[in-house]
Amino acid sequence: GTMDSFRSGPYGQLFRPDNYVFGQSGAGNNWAKGHYTEGAKLVDNVLDVVRKEAEGCDCLQGFQLTHSLGGGTGSGMGTLLISKIREEYPDRIMASFSVVPSPKVSDTVVEPYNVTLSVHQLVENTDETFCIDNEALY
Repeated sequence: GTMDSFRSGPYGQLFRPDNYVFGQSGAGNNWAKGHYTEGAKLVDNVLDVVRKEAEGCDCLQGFQLTHSLGGGTGSGMGTLLISKIREEYPDRIMASFSVVPSPKVSDTVVEPYNVTLSVHQLVENTDETFCIDNEALY
C-alpha cells in the first residue's frame, strides 16, 4: 500500500521505523471516518509515538503537523491528532501546515466539505495554520 511504497522510497529512511503508525484502511476521502472511526482507532498509537519523541526533548517548544485538508485522513485524523496533542500539551505551540485543495487539481467532489469541517478544528486547536495551495505545489 501507500505506506510500503513510502517506506521503501527515497524518504523512507528519514524516519525511525518504530515511529510509523498505520492501519489496514484509509478514511476514504471522508472527514468523519478520519476523525471518528478509522482515525480514532489509530490516534492513541500515534500519541504514544508523539509522547516518546516529546520525552526525548530537552525543552519542547511545540508541534508542527503537515497534512492535507482534502482527503479524509489528513483532514479528519489530522485535526483529531491536533486536538489530542493540544489536550495533552496545552502550553506548547501548535502549528499546522495545511495543504488546501484546488478545484483545478481536485481528487474528489467532497474536498470542500472536508476542508470546511477541518477549518473549525484548526481555528480551535492551533496557534498558527499555514495554508498551502495544492495547485501551487505542481
